[in-house]
Parts: sequence; C-alpha cells; structure tokens
Amino acid sequence: MGGPDAVAPAGVGVISTGVVIILGIETATPQVGCAVGGHEGALASLHVARGKRHGEILAPAIEFVCRQAQIDLQEVSAIAVDVGPGLFTGLRVGVVTAKALATALRIPLIGLTSLDLLAYPERRSARLIAAVVDARRGEVFWALYRHVPGGVQRLTDYAVSPPAEVASELMARGSETLAVGDGARRYAGILGEVSSVELGGVGTAYPSASVLVELAQPLGVREEFVHPSSLAPLYLRKADARINWRQRDEVKAGRRR
Repeated sequence: MGGPDAVAPAGVGVISTGVVIILGIETATPQVGCAVGGHEGALASLHVARGKRHGEILAPAIEFVCRQAQIDLQEVSAIAVDVGPGLFTGLRVGVVTAKALATALRIPLIGLTSLDLLAYPERRSARLIAAVVDARRGEVFWALYRHVPGGVQRLTDYAVSPPAEVASELMARGSETLAVGDGARRYAGILGEVSSVELGGVGTAYPSASVLVELAQPLGVREEFVHPSSLAPLYLRKADARINWRQRDEVKAGRRR
C-alpha cells in the first residue's frame, strides 16, 4: 500500500455487468459505520461516534442497514472494510467481522484505507488534500492527495508522525491545503499555524461507510477482490499493548544496570 496511486470510482475497464451489492464496514476511528448499496451508491447507512463500543455496535448496525435497504445478507456480493490506518482495537473489530462474514457467506473482500476514504469526498477541491487521522500518543496517521479527473491521487506514502512534522511538510510545500480527519481537528492549533492550511468542518472528521461502498463498487464489478486470509490491517506501528510491554521491559533493564 506504499506509494502514490489514484483513488477513483470511475468504471474504466469494467469486465462484468452483474449487480454487485456491497456491505461496507468502517471501524478504523472512534466512529463506527456501516452501509450497504450497489451501483447507485449507498442504499442505507449508519454512523455512530460515541464511546468505544465498536464490538457492541457493529453487529446491530449491520442488521439495521440491511433491514432498511431491504437486502438480505445472502444477497451481498462482497464485503468492503476499512483496513486502516487507525485505532488498533477498532481495526481488529472491523477486519475480524468482515472476515467472519465473508467466510460464512462465501463471498470475497475488498480492503480500502481510512486516509483514502477521508480524501475522496474532497476530490472536487483544487487544493492539496491532507488526510489526517488521530493516532493517539501525540501522533497522527496521514497522507497527501491531489485532485485528478474522477477522484484523487495519493502523493505520499501512508505515514505516522507527530503533527508538527505534518505541519512542516505542508509549510515546505507552500500549497493551499485542505486538512481533513479527526487528527486535523485535534491538532488544529498546530496545523492551523500554517497560513496555507484550512481545516475541514465537522463532517470531514471521520471516514464514511457510504464512501467506502461507493469506492468499493467498481472494484467489485472488476472483481478486484481479496481473499479473507490475505486481508490484513494497515497498522503502521505496533499495538499500544505491545509498546507498553516493551517500555516496561526497558525500564526494568535500566534499573538493573
């Protein structure tokens, strides 16, 4: 997933005219979301951004959107899931649920990243787009994008760093920039110091499950699927629990010296 590429739903190279129904699962950030839809976009969606109960919210949310769209799970052609980067626990909930459903229903998976999902809705902007997700512990996950016909193109690798480094990169580029994502909002005081940067509104804080379905649809039509065993979260750094154990061991080693 490293390296510049395009994020666009244009149906270039479509090799199938079959109806593809996508179930989208979004749990990479504090917001839990799911949506179901086809070529016309999301037919039903639900987003909840309160508390850290991804595991409790997701299953009822999936049942709700399918009921609202009048679609049975057996009619779903593929499952799309946000693979991150994002919060460790949330990512695990979403990816494990997606894999379990795909295996049970015997349907394939589509993986998309949280940063691509944040940038795509701003595709009509002529400005540079900075997608910034709060990574906790004083860091952010981020990538830069620009408008291209029909979508956006990623200009940088997916990265994790202190927000000050993102601000320095944007200052060095000197381009008019729109910063979106909950990381941009949390560190508004740092990114906002760059005169060329405008912060996105509340509606740009979290990746959308509806956008996930929209971007996954042409991939499903072209049968660009991932087998459940091959789908892996994009963490960019070790889990908090592993880091805490390592830090504890380093402290103990220091005391023994």
